Amino acid sequence: MHILFVHQNFPAQFKHLAPVLAAEPANRVVAMVMRSKMPDRWKGVEMVSYQASQGSTAGVHPWALDFETKIIRAEACLLAALQLRERGFVPDLIIAHPGWGESMFLKEVWPSAKLAIYCEFYYHAEGADSGFDPEFPSTGGERDICRLRMKNLNHLIHFESADAALSPTHWQASTFPEPFRSKIAVIHDGIDTVALAPNPDARLSFNKGTIIFQRGDEVITFVNRNLEPYRGYHIFMRALPELLRQRPHARIMIVGGDGISYGQKPVEGRTWKEIYAREVRPQISDGDWARVHFLGQIPYREFISLLQLSTVHVYLTYPFVLSWSLLEAMSVGCAIVASNTRPVQEAITHDETGRLVDFFDVPGLVREVCLLLDDPASRARLGANARAFAQKNYDLESVCLPRQLEWVHALT
Repeated sequence: MHILFVHQNFPAQFKHLAPVLAAEPANRVVAMVMRSKMPDRWKGVEMVSYQASQGSTAGVHPWALDFETKIIRAEACLLAALQLRERGFVPDLIIAHPGWGESMFLKEVWPSAKLAIYCEFYYHAEGADSGFDPEFPSTGGERDICRLRMKNLNHLIHFESADAALSPTHWQASTFPEPFRSKIAVIHDGIDTVALAPNPDARLSFNKGTIIFQRGDEVITFVNRNLEPYRGYHIFMRALPELLRQRPHARIMIVGGDGISYGQKPVEGRTWKEIYAREVRPQISDGDWARVHFLGQIPYREFISLLQLSTVHVYLTYPFVLSWSLLEAMSVGCAIVASNTRPVQEAITHDETGRLVDFFDVPGLVREVCLLLDDPASRARLGANARAFAQKNYDLESVCLPRQLEWVHALT
């Protein structure tokens, strides 16, 4: 079987599935990637580059800008696909993340191939991320609704040609409209619950070994890819003054970069990290502020160790794509306080696999964290339940990867 993966940041969500398929002797697996410098092969997968030949048009209508960038990428992918076809490659199955537009025209190159797309999120004016946070209200009214409809245009074009789809959570799948929703199989990317396991001997050092943390220290962890409102960074920061006051021995460990993964950019020249740190800093003494550690983006091994020694882990998000980090924290057995938002409710059941609080309830967040810090038995129970849930529903080797492989073979 010939299989083509398309993802501008490959392997991304396909980092487990693609190598396993490539290891099957009867398969030839190729990946199209929007990078110029990369190996010819990665874990048995042949790598093919495509590059955009132009940028967006100056002065284009803002509603059309997003779609134009997707067309530019789709054209670049189309040209690379035509060259691949000339070299004799004809896929039986194309598995693509359509979010950046690349797979838009691939059925024109290989009309007999099955096209399966990764359905991460479909935009809505209500009931999801848009308009959720009153601090960042939608000001466009009907105009903003029209803008969101245009953002979905790429999805609508894919619906016409896609034969099947994959989504990591039931809620994310539910954001897509019928009749296409019925084509979506819900299978998570998978979590390595063997590597992500509790470790009572976990230790972690910072500042060239001058600061050492170990299991038993009172550590509150908060993790984002980038520190921004979509993942509740502003809410967590506003909880810090009272958390630090009530917990004089706690250390606050914050993981995340200064960039933007989702949502709008802050004022020119500033970062969300800086904006909310400055907001709360006057309420926090120098001594207490010294217990707040911004770690940036850390190596994955250190990230696992941090979760393993976490006393209470906080996860907040708008109604949006579910972070891998929540499931990783569950797998490690963290006692978790999370926002009562969808799709978090798919993984966290209140007082069973964690504690849920209203996203905007800063006093409630402080209360739940402090209650857990004072209750080792509840932390142990919630952490054990969270790990068992992650193993049962999200384990890579026993649950997710077998289901993904079954899904792939059913399409060919």
